[in-house]
Amino acid sequence: MKWFAGSWVLALGLLLAPASAQVIEFETNGLKYQTVTKSGVTVMFALLQPHVQGYTILQVAVSNGSAGRYTIKPEDFSFVRDTGEAIPAASARSVIGMLIEKGNRSDVIKLVGTYETAFYGMARMRSTNGYEQRRQAALAETSTKLKAAATASALALVQTQLPPGESTDGAVFIPTEGKPLGRGHLVVRTNTDVFEFREE
Repeated sequence: MKWFAGSWVLALGLLLAPASAQVIEFETNGLKYQTVTKSGVTVMFALLQPHVQGYTILQVAVSNGSAGRYTIKPEDFSFVRDTGEAIPAASARSVIGMLIEKGNRSDVIKLVGTYETAFYGMARMRSTNGYEQRRQAALAETSTKLKAAATASALALVQTQLPPGESTDGAVFIPTEGKPLGRGHLVVRTNTDVFEFREE
């Protein structure tokens, strides 16, 4: 009887112990999202369809439900192909620089149209420190190249320190030379956690 009681307590402890972070998938507005929560921080992403100047774009949202400040930046993201090849995301600065040099009206339309359709169509996400707050400055530009760069700076996930209870969103640009990402999974390595979006 003692062994049974001890085993029951051990089994209950294993059930209540924190499990590895589980990937949760859902669809909204035609996009497939994946979300993972670790240490109170939730990272969520969806692949956006159009490529812009050789980049594959991810819509990303991060919510800080932990007790402390949390730093997130685009360089934390990488796509790991099934072959083992890791493709790191570009920094917001390099994407903006590229669009100043090469941006055109089509890029602006694709960036804004794709991102806003995803952003405003997602009822689960209400960012407190993201795209909506950065959008107005981008609208003031008149030069096509500067407007493309300003649009990218409004859309791009930039390095952010999130206080507890705050959230942010933005686009993460992965350089793929205009080709599909292929088979693989997203990995986010911050200074405190590793989020792996392997499909369950």
